[in-house]
Amino acid sequence: MLSWAKSRLGLQRIGLKEGAKVDFLICGAQKSGTSALNKYLATHRSICMADKKEVHYFDRDEFFIDEVPDYQEYHAFFSGNTLGKKVGEATPIYMYWDQAARRIWEYNPKMKIIIILRNPVDRAYSNWNMECHKGRENLSFLEAIAMESVRRQESLPVQDRIYSYVGRGYYTSQLRKMGAYFPTSQMLVLKYDDFRDSPNNTLNKICDFLSVDSIGNIKKEVVHARPYASEMTMEERKKLIDVYKSEICELEGLLGWDCSEWLQAEK
Repeated sequence: MLSWAKSRLGLQRIGLKEGAKVDFLICGAQKSGTSALNKYLATHRSICMADKKEVHYFDRDEFFIDEVPDYQEYHAFFSGNTLGKKVGEATPIYMYWDQAARRIWEYNPKMKIIIILRNPVDRAYSNWNMECHKGRENLSFLEAIAMESVRRQESLPVQDRIYSYVGRGYYTSQLRKMGAYFPTSQMLVLKYDDFRDSPNNTLNKICDFLSVDSIGNIKKEVVHARPYASEMTMEERKKLIDVYKSEICELEGLLGWDCSEWLQAEK
């Protein structure tokens, strides 16, 4: 598998020295600014990010066929200069994928976990819009929501990677899954709204969390934003608010956040 990983990325060497491990992961949530965060952190002189965003290591069963995985397959995704740097990567599905938390802990129990959470209503719509742009979705948003449970069952016995628009927004169960393996001191959970509106403040929190110098003022960028064919209708928003209302309230209690704006039908 090592040769496959190298050829896939065109790598000529493995950047991590023997015994070294990846220090931190941006684990989610999908469509919550993780591409921008990955790009910002890649500019930090004390951070080395993977050669590509979304390595997809801990969510791929083929890397874990053997009882003891060959982590050189993972390390092959890092070809930059890692000497004296914090090493990280961003694969948002790790937060959602059932087996990922355990696999990450088995690889590095000291791993630091960064998670950005977006209003699950907006996240679901953005997710659907992305799949439409990719040509993998031909149903309307409400039709896709209505059919989600049926479509996800078609992927069994593994989790569905495409049509989990609503499922990925149940954050509390995903956070508890990560929390079962990693203490709160190793988890940084951020709000997408704060990152969007004040990226420098959010980046400073992340730098403190990773024990690196402040990144300094960065130029605000929009990364991988796709135009919407149409804005979410009031009917669609109200439908999703009804779906997520109890989940959002539970999340507020879990994190001590005020998410009342997420429950507003009018924007």
